[in-house]
Amino acid sequence: MKKNHPIGIFDSGIGGTSIWKEIHSLLPFEDTIYLADSKNAPYGNKSEEEIISLSIKNTELLLKLGSKIIVVACNTATTNAISVLRDKFNIPIIGIEPAIKPAALNTQTKSIGVLATKGTLSSSLFSTSAKEFTKNIKVVEVIGKGLVPLIENGEINSKKTHSLLLNYLQPMIEAKIDHLVLGCSHYPYLIPQIEKILSKNIKIIDSGEATARQTKNVLQENNLISESKEIPTLQFYSNSETTTLNTLLNQNSKKISVLYKDF
Repeated sequence: MKKNHPIGIFDSGIGGTSIWKEIHSLLPFEDTIYLADSKNAPYGNKSEEEIISLSIKNTELLLKLGSKIIVVACNTATTNAISVLRDKFNIPIIGIEPAIKPAALNTQTKSIGVLATKGTLSSSLFSTSAKEFTKNIKVVEVIGKGLVPLIENGEINSKKTHSLLLNYLQPMIEAKIDHLVLGCSHYPYLIPQIEKILSKNIKIIDSGEATARQTKNVLQENNLISESKEIPTLQFYSNSETTTLNTLLNQNSKKISVLYKDF
């Protein structure tokens, strides 16, 4: 694999762009390829077999397009498929998990909240991590049912989204959490909405920065950091409508084009 090859990233839809933004910020000269598998979103309500199959399909396409490393920018795909992907493909593969560890280490109220998909919360990897780090800590787990489709449809600031968040966050407020872990890469786009509901002393944690740092570390360990100082090539593909993804990526006058690709 060559240093000038791109970083390949996939998610069940547009949410993984929250991870892509952190990677691009930390590694601004790296070419990237992003796959939004929006046609099959959300992954969170699918079986483990379906999630593994979709993850293999996405990884194979990213390898076909020349990726030097794969970032699974989806909590559900990571918790259900990462071990299979690492066994099957001879390439560095980065996953993302809900950031339970920092929340558990820093909580003062001994109560934390986790907002995630059903697929993540029911996975054995999540269960193992939660047990390891949350002894003597109350963990309020809530499935964010319906949030991913709303985000995919561009309804981030809609009344329906706000109403669902009110409903999902209420038991966490009652449990006096002081950390909220966002266990889905789509959810960072809801932080402005969440902040309107939660008190300011509750810290919201997502996996973006940590994933970007891990990606950089693995690239360095494998001598795969790009030596180019040119403007990078940023490729985005979606197998569904591209409007929402275009809108999210082109805030602040950026000029990024999203192409439709049938995969």
